[in-house]
Amino acid sequence: MAKIEAFEKYYLEYEKWFEKNTDLYEEELKTLKSLVKNAKNGVEIGIGTGKFAIPIGIEIGVEPSSKMAKIAASKGLKVINGIAENLPFEDARFDFATMITTVCFIDDVLKSFKEVYRILKQDGFFIVGYVDKNSKLGIEYQQKSKKSRFYKNATFYSTDEIIRYLKKAGFCNFGKKYVKKTNLSFIFLKASK
Repeated sequence: MAKIEAFEKYYLEYEKWFEKNTDLYEEELKTLKSLVKNAKNGVEIGIGTGKFAIPIGIEIGVEPSSKMAKIAASKGLKVINGIAENLPFEDARFDFATMITTVCFIDDVLKSFKEVYRILKQDGFFIVGYVDKNSKLGIEYQQKSKKSRFYKNATFYSTDEIIRYLKKAGFCNFGKKYVKKTNLSFIFLKASK
């Protein structure tokens, strides 16, 4: 079952984090924009309230939290209720997909990555943004997770673990990029089929 309880209850706090941490958010967006460039026809898995989708030109996403989905829809995004492990799209539909700070809330990472691979066109690309469990931020979040509304049920992964899952799902042509200022890691890769 998707780990959405905190996002249903504390969705306003989620929005406030971006207001309080503008510098970090802007740095993450800068990295995403540099990876997406001018690509169109993208989807965000775990679109949340649209904080990442809108600035990088994504118009559609999947979100299991009805509260978050409602906010994203109010911003003009097409939001489909669903989970990463069972994406409601036909094969080879999108040119690219993003999953930003979502992987730690997914129940079956391998199945979700296989689903992303399935919905991408030949040579489409996938961007995974996550908190590496071995990074300074990852260690801090894990230490404070029991007290955190959002991260108490999260499962953090290392870059090596994420890459292993991606390879098992069929992805290749890896290009790693990291945001040093935020400790949020980004992996950019192609879906060569």
